[in-house]
Amino acid sequence: MATRDSRRDVVVLGSTGSIGTQALDLVRRNPDRFRVVGLTAGGSNPELFQQQVEEFAPSYSGLGEEASVEAAGRPCDVVLNGITGAVGLRPTLAALDAGSTLALANKESLIMGGPLVLERAKPGQIVPVDSEHSALAQCLRAGTPEEVRRLVLTASGGPFRGRTREQLADVTPEQALNHPTWDMGPVITINSATLVNKGLEVIEAHLLFGIPFDRIEVVVHPTSVVHSMVEFVDGSTLVQASPPTMLIPIALGLSWPDRVPDAAPSVDWSRPETWEFFPLDDEAFPAVALARAAGETGSTAPAVYNAANEVCVDAFRRGVLGFVDIVPTVARVLAGLDVPSMSGLTVDDILAADSWARAEATRLIEGPA
Repeated sequence: MATRDSRRDVVVLGSTGSIGTQALDLVRRNPDRFRVVGLTAGGSNPELFQQQVEEFAPSYSGLGEEASVEAAGRPCDVVLNGITGAVGLRPTLAALDAGSTLALANKESLIMGGPLVLERAKPGQIVPVDSEHSALAQCLRAGTPEEVRRLVLTASGGPFRGRTREQLADVTPEQALNHPTWDMGPVITINSATLVNKGLEVIEAHLLFGIPFDRIEVVVHPTSVVHSMVEFVDGSTLVQASPPTMLIPIALGLSWPDRVPDAAPSVDWSRPETWEFFPLDDEAFPAVALARAAGETGSTAPAVYNAANEVCVDAFRRGVLGFVDIVPTVARVLAGLDVPSMSGLTVDDILAADSWARAEATRLIEGPA
């Protein structure tokens, strides 16, 4: 009798980016566990995409947002959403509606969609691929929701840890792109430098795990060995630690709840190791506090926070906006938002808020015509 192929069928969205290429490396090293059935990318690196298609021979491949929506809705076991930015929302919804496990690296789609995304998801259908949220998910296995006191997200502090706001005034895009511990795409790297990325992760943690914002904290941990922590009501704190790598959370996203042997090297305990933690400087880096406020407002505010920031990051990279002006500009956009009621909120409402925020941020940056 023929036996069923035990491999998981995987669709990789954003296959030429940092998350996508690492995911395909894991597939390449574990052909007995995974099979690629779909590949899509934005189109910035068509040569690499063609090489990936030729190597993995998926049943579906394509470039662009519509291709990602199509691929995400096709039959498979796991959809890895490694797209960067707001364009990941529709593929996220397509994967959830298709019933596939969603390995989610595109935090923006959850932050934008909020409860609308969660309503479409079955219990356990979304597996976080951010290193911090993967760490939290692993630590949360150790206790019941009632036993959790707080979640503690770690932040490397980026390349400008320890600087005052005044010392950040002349930061250049080249400096902001020089992250001390992580190799990521340009938008996420700059978001890490401003700590906007950590603000987004606070909102994401609230949505994924249902923990109130006042029980989600951020601490600075420069070496990025501890990826996040969960403190329980008895005073015990569990940490998830590994050398800085996305391979472990990606592997868990593809194989959850199982682990992939030798996904990445572990901490070498035969060598001296020091872990340092520092409080977050909200004055120099106000992005996390602003994200908390947007998250507590709810409705379309998180989508506006994300969209306005994407426009500001692009303006900073073009030399049109200063580094220290990114978060204040996002705050000005949020201040002008007429927050709609959550009752009856639709995907079209969220996309409309996203478009409004981009236009408003552009207006504030460019000034009157």
